[in-house]
Amino acid sequence: MACEGNGMSDARIGEALIKEVIEEELRDASSEDVPPLTPLAVEVKTEQEQKIVTQLGKMIRVIGDRVRDDKEFQDAIDGVACFSGSKWDRFKEVADKVFEHGITWERIAVLFYVAGKLAVRMVEAHLPQSVREILMWTVDFFRNNLLAWIREHGGWINSFSDLAVASMQSVSSLSSHSYGLALIFVAGLALGSVITWRLTRQL
Repeated sequence: MACEGNGMSDARIGEALIKEVIEEELRDASSEDVPPLTPLAVEVKTEQEQKIVTQLGKMIRVIGDRVRDDKEFQDAIDGVACFSGSKWDRFKEVADKVFEHGITWERIAVLFYVAGKLAVRMVEAHLPQSVREILMWTVDFFRNNLLAWIREHGGWINSFSDLAVASMQSVSSLSSHSYGLALIFVAGLALGSVITWRLTRQL
């Protein structure tokens, strides 16, 4: 059952998550020239939705760290930032590449992470107005290409187990053992809290 069935909106959570990931990446940008994104994206309506967005955002960051070392993806991100023609067309090419072998929870996470990295590139290139465009493009792609799949696969609440596994796989490739254990703990904590919340809702 998708999130809509328990009073939460998969569309609202997805849009808020895109904004969360982009804002999180922009926190690492050294520029002061970062535009506010709040008016452009929906806000979550409940504390439970916010918890889901926050926990998913942490998992996406762990998964996305693996993409950071993928030269092909980094070149694609740079290609959008430096392209003089339609940046939307280039963004769509990158998004299509992410999903060329089908949609999975992990690939959705990668797309959101790529959007965040692309926003940082735009700020570094002194094109802060493009950050809003990236948010809108990602939200449009999410609505048109991913939302139906998310609903068919039980909603965001069902993404936690797959994303926790993907997070752990990302962690296993890291050299720092203690850092890895900490991230596994965070992923497990997020998964456990959602399962507990779900069970209490069914009582």
